[in-house]
Amino acid sequence: MHADGVNFSIADSAAWAPGVDTPEAWALWAEAPFIFAGSDEPGVRQMPPMLRRRAGFLGKMALEVAYRCMDSQSDIPVVFCSRHGEVARAVELLTDLVQDAPLSPTAFGLAVHNASAGLFSIARADRANHIAVAAGPSSVEHAVIEACGLLADGAEKVLLVSYDDRLPQVFSQYEDCQEQPHAWAWLMVPAREDAIQLSWHAANDVPAEPSSQMPPSLQVLRFQLRGDRVLERTVDHQRWCWARHG
Repeated sequence: MHADGVNFSIADSAAWAPGVDTPEAWALWAEAPFIFAGSDEPGVRQMPPMLRRRAGFLGKMALEVAYRCMDSQSDIPVVFCSRHGEVARAVELLTDLVQDAPLSPTAFGLAVHNASAGLFSIARADRANHIAVAAGPSSVEHAVIEACGLLADGAEKVLLVSYDDRLPQVFSQYEDCQEQPHAWAWLMVPAREDAIQLSWHAANDVPAEPSSQMPPSLQVLRFQLRGDRVLERTVDHQRWCWARHG
């Protein structure tokens, strides 16, 4: 890590969204993005059925790409990153609370932000460090900084998993982008010739950018898939710059 930013390379990657399940399909989406729709659900076949059944749709998306990226590797730190997390479960729990209905301990346990990371660790009997990050519209950037910190501390690889879903109707008036169901994972390693750099600086005097309809995590994924040289985003008076070397 350096004062002017962080650098890393991607050794492997995976992504999943309803109707978009292959590298070829993702390449087409990156060139001409469209809104993900459909009722498909990831299989997460590598996870034991008993644990797989506990995961909801959001968790299954995250677990699917995590398994694809890690395969049989173990003892690798994992950073799970979601702007909203299991907000649908949380709304259901709050609704039950308002109606004086009994709360499900299982539903509560799976509504916390590190639920998917915990299921992944338990299913694989993997005791490597796992972290859950939520930092608003710059959640991916903060997760990358966290992952690069682990690489700087000596980890040979770090798995980064980003995932989100549509928001419940009750939050529709607060949406600042068109949230869509998706998940992607990067197996990050120390910077090589093909490194990506993430740098940032205060942007208090920079006019706010028009709100993009594409969620921030998908903007970053598109940058990676297309091989773009630069992606710049201004969020909450912070300027984030993604740049590709090599």
